[in-house]
Parts: sequence; structure tokens; C-alpha cells
Amino acid sequence: MKTKQILNTIKIISWILFIGLCIKLGAILISSTISLFVNTAAAEDLYLGLDLSNVYDFSKNHYVMLLSLVVSILALKAYLFYLVIKIFLKIDFDMPFTKVIANLISDISYFSLSAGVLAYIANRYSNWLQKKGVLFDLEWGSSEFLFMAGIVFIIALIFKRGIEIQSENELTV
Repeated sequence: MKTKQILNTIKIISWILFIGLCIKLGAILISSTISLFVNTAAAEDLYLGLDLSNVYDFSKNHYVMLLSLVVSILALKAYLFYLVIKIFLKIDFDMPFTKVIANLISDISYFSLSAGVLAYIANRYSNWLQKKGVLFDLEWGSSEFLFMAGIVFIIALIFKRGIEIQSENELTV
């Protein structure tokens, strides 16, 4: 009984985080579009104090590249929570080891790896820009994504082994 309550709480939190990330992604997309085409002063506060005006003043191309990285990583984060929500929608707790769930968990590990690699590239690019004298504050979290990808990949392998054991047990009954 307690496990179901915990899982329902996690499901609700996943929905909240997914919606929050989608709102953040949409806000950054809209404010960056405004900063590029309507008012350059919008680069000073893209979303909740994100100030990339120094990058915009340095080079519009670097500004667009940095925004592309921010948007891509946010989109990957939102998609990761979408996959978590999809797991909650498809899982049957009486028979949890199914190919669909194992594939979703594998997808989470692959997209976490993608986000980690992209965040690592973004971190290196940010460091390069800062060496050029462009000051801004962004935290990419590449190591966290890579660590999460490794853990979720191990869980995916365990799930695949669980599917094998579950199918063997069904055959012996």
C-alpha cells in the first residue's frame, strides 16, 4: 500500500517537473526570439534572470549558438520526464518486466547520455567564450547527466534480465 502511494507521488512530481520544464523551454524560446528579432534588451533577462546580453554584444552568432544549446538541453530534460511519465502510464505492477518498459528505460539512459554529451560540449564552449572575455553564468550539469545515464543503463540491463527470468517462469508453469 505504501509503495503505491510513493509511486503516485513520484508520478505527480514527474508531471509537475515535465510541465515546469515545458514552460521554461517555451519562455526561453519566446524571449530569445524577441531578443533576436524585436528588442535586443530582452537578452538581459531571458528567463528568471538568465542574462546573456554580454554574449549578444560579443557576437550574435555565438548568442544563437548558446541559446541553441540551452534550448536543446532543456528539450532533452523535458523529454526525459515525458519518458518517465510514459513508464507510469504503461507499467503493470503485477507484471512489471515487459519489453515496453525495458525499452523506455533504455531510452531514458540514451537520452540522458545525449544530454550529458551535449552539456559537456556546451560547458567547453562556455569556457572558450569566457576565455575570450565574455562573462555570463550558466551551469550545464554534464557530469550529472552522464552519471544518471550510467545508472539508468544498469537498471535497463537489470530490467532486460528480469524479462528473461519472467518469461522463463511463464514457460515452466
